[in-house]
Amino acid sequence: MEKNKTYKHRQQHAPIYEALEKFRKMRIVPFDVPGHKRGRGNPELVELLGAQCVGIDVNSMKPLDNLCHPVSVIKAAEELAAEAFGAAHAFLMVGGTTSSVQSMILSCLKNGDKIIMPRNVHKSVINALVLCGAKPVYVNPEVDQHLGISLGMEVSQVEKAIIDNPDAVAVFINNPTYYGVCSDLKSIVDLAHKHNMLALVDEAHGTHFYFGEDMPLNAMEAGADMSSVSMHKSGGSLTQSSFLLTGKNISKGHVRQIINLTQTTSGSYLLLSSLDISRKNLVMRGKQAFSELVDLAEYARKEINKIGGYYAFSSELINSKSIFNFDKTKLSIHTLDIGLAGIEVYDILRDEYDIQIEFGDLGNILAYLSIGDRKQEVERLVSALADIKRRYQKDKTGMLSQEYIPPIVARTPQESFYAKKESLPLKESKGRICSEFVMCYPPGIPILAPGEEITDRIIDYILYAKEKGCSLTGPEDEGIERLNVLKED
Repeated sequence: MEKNKTYKHRQQHAPIYEALEKFRKMRIVPFDVPGHKRGRGNPELVELLGAQCVGIDVNSMKPLDNLCHPVSVIKAAEELAAEAFGAAHAFLMVGGTTSSVQSMILSCLKNGDKIIMPRNVHKSVINALVLCGAKPVYVNPEVDQHLGISLGMEVSQVEKAIIDNPDAVAVFINNPTYYGVCSDLKSIVDLAHKHNMLALVDEAHGTHFYFGEDMPLNAMEAGADMSSVSMHKSGGSLTQSSFLLTGKNISKGHVRQIINLTQTTSGSYLLLSSLDISRKNLVMRGKQAFSELVDLAEYARKEINKIGGYYAFSSELINSKSIFNFDKTKLSIHTLDIGLAGIEVYDILRDEYDIQIEFGDLGNILAYLSIGDRKQEVERLVSALADIKRRYQKDKTGMLSQEYIPPIVARTPQESFYAKKESLPLKESKGRICSEFVMCYPPGIPILAPGEEITDRIIDYILYAKEKGCSLTGPEDEGIERLNVLKED
């Protein structure tokens, strides 16, 4: 009890926020950057963001520490975050979880190293392989044939990949997937360590696992070596702020050096203070807030499933293998049975009901619930979905449902990205090796990545996704009419 009291007393502090508040009350004359000089040079910016916000958009200085080499308030904030997340160290990241994921991989892998990973990863993971030259060993996850979504890695799949690739350096795990699916994290981490491999975890959508009760296991608790935590998603901090967590066997100094290769030397104090304040908020109020959030999500699922046609799925899918656990805060909804693609429902909700959800794909939508949501907004969403069914329901015959297409990997991402290439019309690219990414964003999981063969099925998927209104990104050609492919010898 006394230990918990001391912990809560420490966690009540937010060192960066407190230093900024102290700084704000001082009458410092700024002869440094940023050039807006506390907003005086840009009145429209002040009108948009407010004087208090612009007034603390400041540069690194001795009283406020330096993100590249913290020795005072940022260092203290890192230590409090590490304690809160149960990590050996926590790095404050201002380049989003993309930066966290890439720093995690670049810290552990070099050119030619192998990493075992699911193919349904965020593009930032494969981007990191382009940068460092590591080779992916893909584990193709099972697909739920009804929902059309890729699931988690099974322990047996990971074990086979390890046996077939004993020289691999690391195993990479999603915890959870965008849809809320969790793999058997502890068993996979233990398996990796048994074979002297590192366990790296993408927890972009799992911040709440560290602070809620009866949640799926988090990476640090599972004994993982590193984890990227997207605090701005379910944790409440400002967009683009994230944490990179490390275990006891990872060199803090080495990771700092890697981060400093790519992360800005001008870290935003708006982002840094939001991480500091949000960590404090979750320690103090997270348990209750996430308990209420799960109840809200369960209520939403019950009401949506009453409508008929939709399927708001949850823990009933658990099978102890490809779906070892499920994140009950995720409001993932299958839409195909009313004859509409998820992206179509996404567009209708925004354009006709003023409801912005996280994303829609070919068969599902995700309404991202977090600590700021209330019952009245959920009821508005439920009512809108019922109305959409009444107005737009049609026969689903001929609709594509499969979100995941197993890749045919021919070359490494780095080799393919930097190889000599040529541009071909999409429909003429069959059988060639792609040298760029193609993905629907969100969720940002590549349909094609550099080094993968272009097939009829992939071309059909891209054309169908374009027809349905998915936001396709990645290729050099903005219209996605052409693809860059490797030049043939």
